[in-house]
Amino acid sequence: MSEFGNCRHCAAPLTLEFADLGATPVSNDYLDDSQVKGGETFYPLRAFVCQTCRLVQLQDFVASEDMFRDDYAYFSSFSNTWLAHAEDYATRMTDRFNLGADAKVVEIASNDGYLLQYFKGVGIPVLGIEPCKSVADAAITDKDVPTEVLFFGVETAKRLATEGHSADLMPANNVLAHVPDINDFVGGFRELLKLEGVATFEFPHLLQQITHNQFDTIYHEHFSYLSLLAVERILKVNGMRVFDTENLTTHGGSLRVFACRVDASYAETETLAATRAAEADFGLDDDKVYSDFADQVRQTKHSLLSLLMDLKGKGKRIVGYGAPAKGNTLLNFCGIGRDILDFTVDRSPHKQDRYLPGTRLPIHAPEAIFEAKPDYVLILPWNLKDEIKDQMAGISDWGGQFVVPIPEAKVL
Repeated sequence: MSEFGNCRHCAAPLTLEFADLGATPVSNDYLDDSQVKGGETFYPLRAFVCQTCRLVQLQDFVASEDMFRDDYAYFSSFSNTWLAHAEDYATRMTDRFNLGADAKVVEIASNDGYLLQYFKGVGIPVLGIEPCKSVADAAITDKDVPTEVLFFGVETAKRLATEGHSADLMPANNVLAHVPDINDFVGGFRELLKLEGVATFEFPHLLQQITHNQFDTIYHEHFSYLSLLAVERILKVNGMRVFDTENLTTHGGSLRVFACRVDASYAETETLAATRAAEADFGLDDDKVYSDFADQVRQTKHSLLSLLMDLKGKGKRIVGYGAPAKGNTLLNFCGIGRDILDFTVDRSPHKQDRYLPGTRLPIHAPEAIFEAKPDYVLILPWNLKDEIKDQMAGISDWGGQFVVPIPEAKVL
């Protein structure tokens, strides 16, 4: 094993650094009143790229079962933008693949039923697979979406197939980055898909992450950072292939990959060829684009701190909006705490009245902003800035303005 470990896909030694973000707590480990008086564990947050398969990945420090626990606080249904995205996906996939009452949709990492509710609503049988009991319970109780609480892999897939859950469609949104054993995870899709079944993997696109300095999407819950180049290599080893892609605006620029078993009949699209070419032209199969990213990270940090310190020097009051995992990476890496932000807010009641890990900023309901009347609101989930600006448009009544940190720090 190399000094920094070996690739979780192909086992090649990891030597080329992609980003070093110091040490942070686990980004979704929000603190309650009793915990905020005690200590926290900080883990190194350092990413490398495999020079063999080009999978960008973290050093292993935290086990997945320690991060995706029963009290996991991320609930997908609290973003209107994400719900609209999910409904659009359900409509389009139903039409494209002629799904009906005789089909089966099995979503991996189904969260609180945010997506499967739209398939179920038109009479298509569904099953959710979700390792976190808190969000799975919400899917079952609030949306009547059948959900099994477990981690997905080859053995799980084989068992589900024998129980009659072989799938026509298997969505997997923003989960491929979260799995430590990526080969076992992908191999499970091959086992559970019907012969002509389709899996869709949706993930923040590494090309966009590098282009737009999105270093804050690096956190311990994300074991991997994905390109089409790496994903195709992983799928091929596990008996699957890509036949189409789609560029998305979600999460600052995502890629949706359409995959099937190697023996399925789907023909490759021109869009797939164009995505391959775009990655090749950008240099994703060369070392330089990865080693240069570290400089971009430092420059983004410095520009954000410079802006915020200038505002504080002028006596301005600043608060945050949102308590996303990416925000915790940003705040901890940049050293932004209560000396700069008074508090942050979040729509999710599961985060309200708790504290951000590391910085220990209190999390309030959004109404707290209208009570405090700050001069500036730092939008931590910058990918949702348009939705948040609409929700919080009333801050203009007292001259309040928004600040975004990514891709560059600026006042909107």
